[in-house]
Amino acid sequence: MKIPADGLKGLKENWKADLTSGLIVSLLALPLSLGIAKASDFPPIMGVLTAIIGGTIVAILSGSPLTIKGPAAGLIVIVAGCVSEFGGGLSGWSMACGAIVVASILQVLLGVLKLGKLVDYFPHTVVHGMLGAIGFIILSKQLHLLMGVNPVHAEGPMAGKPLVEPIELFKALPETVRVLQENHEHQIIFVIGIICLMIVFGWPIIVHKTLKKIPAPLAVLILSIPLAALLGFKNIQGGLLEVGNLFKEVNFKNVSFDGFSRPGVFIKYVLMFSLIGSTESLLTVKAVDLLDRFKRKSKANKDLIAVGIGNTVAGMLGGLPMISEVARSSANVASGAKTRWANFFHGIFLIIFVILMVDFITLIPNVALAAILIGVGYKLASIKEFVQIFKVGWWQLLVMASTTIAILCTDLLIGVGIGLAIKFAIHYLGGLPIRNTFTTDMEFLEDKDRTIVYIRGGAVVTNLPFIMKKLEKLPKQQTIFIDLSECFLVDHTSMETFKDFQKEYVKEGGRCEFTGVDRHKHISKHEFSTMFLPKAVRKQIKERNSGPASRSRKDDPNHEHRIN
Repeated sequence: MKIPADGLKGLKENWKADLTSGLIVSLLALPLSLGIAKASDFPPIMGVLTAIIGGTIVAILSGSPLTIKGPAAGLIVIVAGCVSEFGGGLSGWSMACGAIVVASILQVLLGVLKLGKLVDYFPHTVVHGMLGAIGFIILSKQLHLLMGVNPVHAEGPMAGKPLVEPIELFKALPETVRVLQENHEHQIIFVIGIICLMIVFGWPIIVHKTLKKIPAPLAVLILSIPLAALLGFKNIQGGLLEVGNLFKEVNFKNVSFDGFSRPGVFIKYVLMFSLIGSTESLLTVKAVDLLDRFKRKSKANKDLIAVGIGNTVAGMLGGLPMISEVARSSANVASGAKTRWANFFHGIFLIIFVILMVDFITLIPNVALAAILIGVGYKLASIKEFVQIFKVGWWQLLVMASTTIAILCTDLLIGVGIGLAIKFAIHYLGGLPIRNTFTTDMEFLEDKDRTIVYIRGGAVVTNLPFIMKKLEKLPKQQTIFIDLSECFLVDHTSMETFKDFQKEYVKEGGRCEFTGVDRHKHISKHEFSTMFLPKAVRKQIKERNSGPASRSRKDDPNHEHRIN
């Protein structure tokens, strides 16, 4: 298939497909952006502001043709935590914006230094564990709001506690149920909430072709707004969304750098915004590239710089941090988008909505947004994700589950650190030499019309950049054999990366084979499962390599047999 042109030529050729997709995505983005901002303790309209910036400024600079930029549910916990630790309210919001701006500059620097590709080697199990924990944290608060009870407000079970742990919120659900039973207004809210929830979870199974084209969040608004009006939500305190005026509220006075006075908190959130936000964004870029029917490869560093610039603008104006968001990006691909102009049109449509439909937006019941976010949280924390990881191997499940539990019991940064520590411990117990944590032993042997690459010690997520940098320098359109006979441990991320490298090398006209894996054990039947050499085999290799014989494979009588 002919690859769509980029730039103005691409706009001229594909504007119809991109305009249609942009409209569909904007209808999905509007309620999600409002809900994410509200759950993050930001003014709801600031979520739309972030999506507008991501769809206009960032679309022009982007290095990814199909991703949609905007606020993400995966950052709700970090943003809300930042606002709370800076004291909450308007001052907490302003200081959180200051941290976002500094983190965004760091994001741009990461892209300039071409470090965007390093995200490929961040343990995916830790990322999945982090997202699972975020899903549970979203559920812990939104389940209360579904019943019309804000758990930290006067009538809530956690009144007076601005920082509430998710486990405490789950324990407080019976108290919220009691409040619901005694309050007629809460019961009205709950009825609407249940109806919205039924739409969120029931919409994917609808078979009607026309209805399926309507995003579930938009269907929630279409039904909940007239129901809320019918049941008198305007007379219920906190029943309807307070949006505000985008053009009156957006200004450079929204950002404050007073958070510098609390350097510990400030640095903590700068690191989380920049590192976790960049990781989530670039992982989405990689995933969407796999969905692209034109098989284009995004420019990770260029895209990271674009997102960093967009976040700088958003933070200065009071907006949330943005990433390449997976749900909206997937919808963009499914809607037939061809170029990054679809993201641009999605931003333009959002501007039109906040100009012409502000009266409509103010009729949205808060419980509808809670239902939408419960759907998002359920997907992030879905048992299916844990089952899928278990199919890869129980080692991976242990890392993912440990990360999730650690985050729920401590906080996000500590939990991720614990997940990484468990990942390293498993590597060392699986046979990885400590000296091979960040580098490994490699030898290249040119033999006739082929190149043989020997990788020894181990191939794991932390030394994978070192290995791949050398493999990518190999001549193209030749025959290469990668021998893993002395590689004690090859983890899940390395297995997947090696397979991707093999496919790309073959696609470019070469031949690539992996050899020397006949004595390895796999921890599951999954094609990317971790494999390792048994202890007895590792001992034999160490004894042989510690002897007077050279470690070079030039005189190894077995290497020809392994290759042939």
